[in-house]
Amino acid sequence: MAVTQDTSDGGGADPLHREVAELIVTTLNLEISADQIEPDQTLFGDQSVLGLDSIDALEIALVIEHRYGAKISAEDEDNDKRFASIRALSDFIRETRKLNAAVAAEVGD
Repeated sequence: MAVTQDTSDGGGADPLHREVAELIVTTLNLEISADQIEPDQTLFGDQSVLGLDSIDALEIALVIEHRYGAKISAEDEDNDKRFASIRALSDFIRETRKLNAAVAAEVGD
């Protein structure tokens, strides 16, 4: 696997991408470094070089919910999209943070 940097923001690697990659490597005890997982690399399925399966997805979902408050329901139809890549998981976490902040702001008013 090639080590790459995501430059989509115009200024270097996205810190959340790295954080999510590190979380996956640590949670699943993978024998690679987080730097070796590209932001758009497929995480599951036949095209994945990581060899992750549905049990791994459950473990990742639990850790993401615990760390970021981003609940991932097993029945959610969007899970394939959310778990497609590090970038997709990071986007989901950001969306959830924004929604949680908006709800908190409304409750606080």
